[in-house]
Amino acid sequence: MADEGRETVAVTIDGIEHQVPAGDFVIKAAEDLGTYIPRFCWHRRMKPVGMCRMCLVEIETPRGKVLTTSCTTLVSDGMGVETESPVVKKAQEGVLEFLLVNHPLDCPVCDRGGECPLQDHTVAFGPGESRFVEEKRHFEKPIEISDLVYLDRERCILCARCTRFSEEISGDALIEFKDRGNGTQIQTFPDEPFTSYFSVNTVEICPVGALTARPYRFRARPWDLEAVESVSLVDTVHSKASVQSSMNELVRINGIDSEPTSHGWLSDKDRFMYQYVNSPERLTDPLVRDDNGDLVKASWGEALDLVADRLAQYPGFQVAGIGGARGTNEESYAFGKFMRTVIVSPHVDAQLGDGLDPQFLVGANPRARISDLETARAILLWAGDLKEELPVLYLRVRRAVTALGATLIVVHPRRTGLGDVASHKFTYRPGAGSEMLNDLAKGRKKVFRDLRAELASGPVVTIVGRTGLTEDPRLAEAVAAFARDLPQAKLMPIVRRGNTFGALDMGLAPTLLPGRVSARNDTARAELETHWGPLPAGEGFDTWGILDGLAKGDLKALVLMGADPVRDFPSPQISRAALDAAEFVVAFDLFLSDSSRLADVVLPVEGFAETEGTVTNLEGRVQKVNRKLPGPGRSRPSWSVLEDLSRRMGGLAGAVSAEAIMNEIATVAPAYRDVTWDALDWGSGRDGIVAESDDQLAYVPVNPNLQEAPADGLSLHLARVLYDDGLLTRMSPALHALMCEPHVYLHPADAADLAVGPGDLVSVTGDQGHAELTVAVDPGLAPQTAYVPFNLPATADLGASASVSLEPVGGGD
Repeated sequence: MADEGRETVAVTIDGIEHQVPAGDFVIKAAEDLGTYIPRFCWHRRMKPVGMCRMCLVEIETPRGKVLTTSCTTLVSDGMGVETESPVVKKAQEGVLEFLLVNHPLDCPVCDRGGECPLQDHTVAFGPGESRFVEEKRHFEKPIEISDLVYLDRERCILCARCTRFSEEISGDALIEFKDRGNGTQIQTFPDEPFTSYFSVNTVEICPVGALTARPYRFRARPWDLEAVESVSLVDTVHSKASVQSSMNELVRINGIDSEPTSHGWLSDKDRFMYQYVNSPERLTDPLVRDDNGDLVKASWGEALDLVADRLAQYPGFQVAGIGGARGTNEESYAFGKFMRTVIVSPHVDAQLGDGLDPQFLVGANPRARISDLETARAILLWAGDLKEELPVLYLRVRRAVTALGATLIVVHPRRTGLGDVASHKFTYRPGAGSEMLNDLAKGRKKVFRDLRAELASGPVVTIVGRTGLTEDPRLAEAVAAFARDLPQAKLMPIVRRGNTFGALDMGLAPTLLPGRVSARNDTARAELETHWGPLPAGEGFDTWGILDGLAKGDLKALVLMGADPVRDFPSPQISRAALDAAEFVVAFDLFLSDSSRLADVVLPVEGFAETEGTVTNLEGRVQKVNRKLPGPGRSRPSWSVLEDLSRRMGGLAGAVSAEAIMNEIATVAPAYRDVTWDALDWGSGRDGIVAESDDQLAYVPVNPNLQEAPADGLSLHLARVLYDDGLLTRMSPALHALMCEPHVYLHPADAADLAVGPGDLVSVTGDQGHAELTVAVDPGLAPQTAYVPFNLPATADLGASASVSLEPVGGGD
């Protein structure tokens, strides 16, 4: 599909003439035609280097045949290529013989054994035996080059895949060749571990067992593994992945090269978040609160009877539901249908007060796809730090800039992970974003006039989101309103949490109905009622309104669907007080989270790789997630539990299987009418199907009146980091060990004004709480700003105050 419309040239490969796309390398053209040329260093997503010499072929030239590397040779019209001639075979045998001179014969204990390209090529293209009998070289093994990666130096064949990935793709050039000649080896820099968010991609692309992943090392053999295709739900990119298990336990996740989304790359969080699935702390039985206030085990019948009886005691408008963004579309749909038709409540929300307007997220027009980054001349990024929040999207933006020549403009309160490749970087104090936007829109300064001229060349992709949790969420809409008028502009609104876009598409928002339909659309509402029956009148509350209603007593009961507002809501004090004030709380959960510990009933449900269904990513792409193993104990799929609850309460959700729910979604949700279960399983649908927005919800962003920065003092920049203390990260040991260190970051001038320095302990106080943190100085931070990472144990009680004050602990000098 990517080659459609490209000019072709005639190339003869092994005596057969073919038409191949001009500009392709011989190795790729041959592979696309079904002729495999062995290789070690070549990778289709990286620049060719011709280092391993394994891909030698004979090419006819006016001066006769020459032996050359197919990975560095471009096809040309009339070219003749021999891939299996005696000369080529002899050359391949020689290359393999030299590679094995020092390579250890430890295949039986090597993690790569059984899926090793060197092993396979030696059998298929090698000489059969070696003439070298000398002692092989030896190194200390393994070397721990990071918390996640081990290095066995004697296995390395110097293909440079790992170093090239780190430099070209991730931008974390933390491993490099050391020494020369026979002593050449891969090493890290002194006192600098391989601390990349993408380090284990080097393990997957290593063609031998030189790099191994610590969590997987010695866990299984390739022939023991069973795998299914799925996608990662760590964030809203939904990278394609192979989920692999051994003896009914998840042991590994590898990337799958998907052109529309991930290009085969995964963040380390994508790879090791699966560990929570195997956690011994998973809930296995329903829990109900007894007369002593303790949560004790109960049967499913007892738990569901109690939930049904208690929820039936309240009018629908006194019950609310939060969650759905961690599960599948089918679970979200069943949850929304349960709340709106069985409970008869309009109060549902999948976001936890940290997102954007639901109608803007799903209806922003014109909506960009990830692939649009490949053709963009300019990218305006006014959102969170992609490296921390959406790391695979970070890789795609970085590729657009470094490999494809796009101009990147980053606007953020501090220096972000893309700061080193951005053409223009602007920092602003949280709360002053509208002022900077007006300067940009009106060209008040020369730098902004020049930038406007650069953006006018188009096409432009604008990635918008909240740069921090204290920022007015409407700023993203104001940025989108400005960017929408740029030539050939497309918008990409982003949020972070798993399947947020799928949950919103299923109607889990007070302003939305399933299929990207506004709840105010009377025609669509009437159409949905022909399938669902009567719907509750009016719009409901979002999460802020739900928590406020519970605290005031206007709402009485709360249903949590895989949500943990006590930890994930920007102001934990507010959510904790709301749950304490609620008369009845039921939680569908995998663990006893900070929120479900406060519930009256906790229902154990299945999670990632335990239930099948569909999910929708940030561009509206619907993909399949597949079941690999059963859930622990008596856990069940959420949609199945909701079906039983519905029957007990006199309703009928109609949830008999994930496929049946998907078929119903295709019937009632306008944007999903072309999405079918079978289409997602086979053919082009395996890379997903983009659900097209219905014209009824073509959301046009506006430029609203925004909050302003505090007149004096410090503005708080509260932002997420990749490795925080979130529940699922906490239950994944490999990731929890990488949790970010809690600090309060200050601009050097502000630190000097406050007479504090790096390492000093200070008390950070806002209007909702305080935290004691050590100071770190960040010159890339906007002045008059205090940056604090969100959701760390030391920062959990600070809250999302707009402004904060700092005082040295112990008084200071």
